[in-house]
Amino acid sequence: MFISFEGVDGSGKSTQINLLKIEIEKKGFECVVLEEPGTTLLGIEIRKILKDYEKVGELSSITELFLFAASRSELVNKEIKPVLTKQRTVLIADRFIDSTLAYQGYGRGFDIDKINYINNIATQCIKPDITFLLDCSPSQGISRINKSRRPSKLSQDLSVDAIISKDRFESEGLDFYQAIRSGYLEIAKLEPKRWRVINAELPVTHIASEIWGITKKMIAEN
Repeated sequence: MFISFEGVDGSGKSTQINLLKIEIEKKGFECVVLEEPGTTLLGIEIRKILKDYEKVGELSSITELFLFAASRSELVNKEIKPVLTKQRTVLIADRFIDSTLAYQGYGRGFDIDKINYINNIATQCIKPDITFLLDCSPSQGISRINKSRRPSKLSQDLSVDAIISKDRFESEGLDFYQAIRSGYLEIAKLEPKRWRVINAELPVTHIASEIWGITKKMIAEN
């Protein structure tokens, strides 16, 4: 079973992934959590490149897209495909193909069809069985990040998608986040069977209970 989590920065993905992992393991299943970009040796190096804005400088949208695709292809071949062959194992990805669509497609205006084409090549058309979208307002997400971390560290704590175009992020602010949020909601409408939109502004325990309820049912059906 393959689960992915999506959402704007500050939506609480990491917290909910950790809580879901605990519940899955309580039921006697192995739970593998993957980070993208990252996890593989190549993915880790690409992550460093994408985060080192001061050293690398601003990358073009096409360069960013292919770096993400290279990391994703490696992740699929070396981690995702082997894990999916195991019995009683649940795979959780902290971001996957939809993150690129939302951030680079809807956020930065890169051609959606081209992103889908490249994503399909990189992933060999593998998609999650279910994707949880933790939906919250951009202002709420930023507020959470600011409350939990020093403002001077903000750029270090955002997702790689956000960091790689720091100047644009700072200049566009909440409008950029809003475009990403709207993009996620639009993507979710296109595949209603795969997506579950969760109100991420509710209490953490309420969100965790809703996610576990959906996941538990899917595990039982499989």
